[in-house]
Amino acid sequence: MHTIIRNKETSRDEFIFYSKRLMRLLIERALSFLPSQVHAVQTPQGEDYEGRTFHGKRITGVSILRAGETMEPALRAVCKDVRIGKILIQTNQDTGEPELHYLRLPKDIGEDHVILMDCTVSTGAAAMMAVRVLLVGVFVHEQTKARSGSLLMFSSPSGTSGLSLFNLVLTDARLLLAPVGNFGDRYFGTDAPPDWSDEEMDEPSY
Repeated sequence: MHTIIRNKETSRDEFIFYSKRLMRLLIERALSFLPSQVHAVQTPQGEDYEGRTFHGKRITGVSILRAGETMEPALRAVCKDVRIGKILIQTNQDTGEPELHYLRLPKDIGEDHVILMDCTVSTGAAAMMAVRVLLVGVFVHEQTKARSGSLLMFSSPSGTSGLSLFNLVLTDARLLLAPVGNFGDRYFGTDAPPDWSDEEMDEPSY
């Protein structure tokens, strides 16, 4: 799948198809880290079966705009009643620091298990800022002990956390030169000016 996604000759239709496959695998893998407890059921044949079930209040997905939104359908496909929040963090061109531009979260997520979703990350600064925003802006105020995890598709070695693939090329300006190209533009079929990076406009995790 990575071979097809990285291929510059891959059509947008195939890019989306295989990206969705990869996202689904990542979501399934992420869910395996959630707490579970023993749960016994009875089969149609009357046999007892001891399995496991999710042990928690709820699962909430938070996507880092824009490209993080592409992972939402995969999360909804495997989590029936999942709630979705959104956060936009972009790089300040003068300071090089991440800045929060937009935040919309479901109510009462202080006790939820939160999956933070983005498609590419370089240093991880924006992803870390997103986690801080969630912890300080919501969870601490509710005096809870919520847990969160980051789910990524592509990353540099310094920004890894539950990712699909390393990328080793990082510019002096700390912009990720992902072999996949501008993920958001390839997925949504848009074009960005040549002096804009994918992470400045789509996956703002410089």
